[in-house]
Parts: sequence; structure tokens; C-alpha cells
Amino acid sequence: MKVYPIKFNPILKEKIWGGNKLKHVLGKNTYKTDVGESWEISDVNGNVSVVNNGVYKGNNLKELIEEHKSNFLGVHNFENFGYNFPLLIKFLDAKTDLSVQVHPDNKMAKKHHNSFGKTEMWYIMDSDKDADIVLGLKDKTTNPEVLNHINSKNVGSIFNREQVNKGDSYFIPAGKIHAIGAGVLAAEIQQTSDITYRVYDWDREDDNGQKRELHTKLAEQATKQFDSNGKSDYTLEQNSVANLVSCEYFTTNILDLSKTQEKSYNELDSFVIFMCVDGNVDITAGEHIESLIIGETIILPANTDLVKFHSNNAKLLEIYID
Repeated sequence: MKVYPIKFNPILKEKIWGGNKLKHVLGKNTYKTDVGESWEISDVNGNVSVVNNGVYKGNNLKELIEEHKSNFLGVHNFENFGYNFPLLIKFLDAKTDLSVQVHPDNKMAKKHHNSFGKTEMWYIMDSDKDADIVLGLKDKTTNPEVLNHINSKNVGSIFNREQVNKGDSYFIPAGKIHAIGAGVLAAEIQQTSDITYRVYDWDREDDNGQKRELHTKLAEQATKQFDSNGKSDYTLEQNSVANLVSCEYFTTNILDLSKTQEKSYNELDSFVIFMCVDGNVDITAGEHIESLIIGETIILPANTDLVKFHSNNAKLLEIYID
């Protein structure tokens, strides 16, 4: 497979809670309003990413996998996932609170939806003053049946909320109640799944005066309790790599670049994704250079060896399956 930094056309999603930061801060080209998500790399049915640069321009993600198999995915990934790409990569802008929600694990998702489950993580790229997120239930002894009886009067006593700041990172395993709060701009890495069980939507209505559907019975089955809030404990130094999340579904590191560096991926049996979450960088792979600015994403095929990074002010999320 030809090695170069592959870019895809973003797939932009209008959301009732979306804003304008994806356009004005991350430079997404859109006339839409209330854009809440930019799907950077997607294999979700009906939303398969299309390459927008280089020799594979015009091919979609499915076609790359079908033609190049383990050279693109990695041997182990191709054995495990076949012709399905295992991750969904997004940027999110929450102008208002997202619905409080939970996702099923692999077993439940397979049973009810013939799908992967949805374990995910967030990296907070920016946040307004006092912005927060919902992470789990406030009382770990709470019976999940309470999810069927949430209203504006008791909601504050049920969900745990935590303030967030730029650079915070959170791991959200399947089964954990969660929601991104108003004023948060985030990168999200997750299993390839679009299954969400909505628990509470802050009693808001759409333009037609309709409330969005809730899925509390399924959410009750899916909800699990976790001891940790999932916040990554890491220290980042210039021109170093720090681990944010390592789980069976993905590994995510953060690179802080202020000079030219080289890195070999010869021993890694996986594709590698880079999301630029701050600054800008030129990435050289094979004989090709691709510029990456904040809000852009590239993927390198698994047969990539040496990669060169040239930047004096970039932060990159490095994502692969170990």
C-alpha cells in the first residue's frame, strides 16, 4: 500500500446542542448552523469517510480496507475486525449540554443491535469558564431504576458533575453514564458504533415542540458503576509522549512538539491516527508531506515505517490499537 498521511472529508452533523466552534475555531467548511460533530474517520453505515488527498483521493474507507487489508489495518486488526474499521474519530462542540446517556458493551450491543459496543474517551481541547461534564451517578449505591424517574427537580442529586479544563482527558467505558456539558470543545475516540441510550435530555424541545426520545429501559440494563471518574493522570513535557488511555479497543497518547522529530512505527502492527488538537505540524511519511492544523486528522496505514514531524507548536493525539 502506498504510504502517505491520508486525509478524509469531514462528515458534519447538526445537533440540537451544537454550536459554531467547529466552523470558527477548527475551520470546518460549512454553511450549517448548530454543528455539533465532525466525524473525521467513520465506517458507520451511511457515513463512510472518503479520502480527499493523494493517490487514494475519492476512495472511501471501505475500499481502502478491501483493497489493502492488513497493509492498511494491521495483521491483528484484520484478523479481528475483517473489513470493518474498528474506530470512529470525532470532534465535538457543545453549545448546550448533551443529553445524559449511556452506551452498551459489546455483548449487549451484539444482542440488541448486531453491533459493536461503545467504549470511548474525550480530550478537552477548550472549555468555557465553569464548563463541566456528567460522569456517572453521584451515589454509587443508587439503583439504576432511578433512571426511569428523572426530572428537573431531582436531576441535580442523581448525576455526578465535574468541571473541566483544556487538556483534561477522560476514559468512558461502555456502561458509564455521561454527558459533555455546555461550552466544551473535545476530541472523541470511540469504538465504531452509533448506539446511544438517552437517559435525560434536560426537558428541552425541538422546533416542533417535541421532546427527544428517551431509552431508559435499555439504559437501565446497560448502566454499570465504576470506582474511578476516568480522568487521565498524566504529565506532558515538550517533545515527549504521554499516555492518556490504554484499553483493549484503542491506545491514545499525546505528543507535544516544538522541534523536528522522527519516530519509527516499524514494530507496531496497526494503523496510526493523528488528531491535531493544538497548533500545526508538517508530517512526512513515505515521500509525502502533509500539513496538519488544529482540527484536522490523518491516518497512516499499518505498513508505515518512519514518520517525521516538523513543528514548533503542535499537540497531537496519537491513536492506534495495540
